[in-house]
Formats: sequence, C-alpha cells, structure tokens
Amino acid sequence: MTSTKELLTLHVNGEALTVAAEPHHTLLEVLREELGLTGTKHGCELGECGACTVLVDGAPVLSCLTLPVLMGDAEVTTVEGLGSGERLHPLQTAFAEEGAAQCGYCTPGMLMAAKALLDGTPRPTREQIATAISGNLCRCTGYTAIYEAIEKAALRT
Repeated sequence: MTSTKELLTLHVNGEALTVAAEPHHTLLEVLREELGLTGTKHGCELGECGACTVLVDGAPVLSCLTLPVLMGDAEVTTVEGLGSGERLHPLQTAFAEEGAAQCGYCTPGMLMAAKALLDGTPRPTREQIATAISGNLCRCTGYTAIYEAIEKAALRT
C-alpha cells in the first residue's frame, strides 16, 4: 500500500509547520489530527454549525470545508493562537466572566468569529455582533451572554 500523503507547509498561529497530510483531508482534520490543535471542534462537518471556525488571513473560515492543499501562504489562526502565552485574549476573559461558554463546544468558533468582527469593527452594535456570529450555533446560552461578552471585550481591546 502506498501513501498518498503530501508534505504541506501551513502557517498556523504565527509558525510555519510542515505536515504530511492526505490531499483530500480538510483543514479541520489536519489541524486536529496532524498538528494536535484540538481547540477547533468537529461539529456538523457540513459547514452549518460554525464549531470549526478558524481565521484565515483574518477572515472567519469553516475549516471543515477548506482544503489546506489550496491555501498557499495564508495565515491560519486557531483558538490556541488567540491568547498570548499564559495571557488570555480579552474575548476569552469576557466569555468566562459572562458565562458565555456553558458546555463550551461552540466557544472556539464563537471566539474566532468574534475576533474577526472586533478586528474590523472595534465597537460593534448588537446587530453587527448578531450578524458576525450568525453562522455559529449554540444550544446552551440563548446568545445573550455571548453578545454581552463580545460587547465587554470590545471595551477592553
């Protein structure tokens, strides 16, 4: 049996990482299985729940629908790259303070969508927040705590 893996160099969380991956594997699979970055969650694997959201060149992308072999030199940021060392990002702190992460499964995707929003719109309205996270489903919080956490983080960034 011959291997069909290809060597890929991905730019993830500020590092150039070379991995051997199947060309048909998604970015989600490569991040979790080859790079051990398990913060990005397997959800529906159909692009409908947002649990796998990462940033690619600063824009939120569903990693379950993205082929890393087509990414070139794009910079990928996962939830592991959100904070700085032991220091949490203001979004992570606000989510904890506001109880916005109940079961926590949607949280990494929500954080990444919120980061993209705040990077482009430092003081978003509630409507802009709702639109920015509309592709991320949460079954636990009813979204109010998430909105409040993003608003709180916006005041801290």
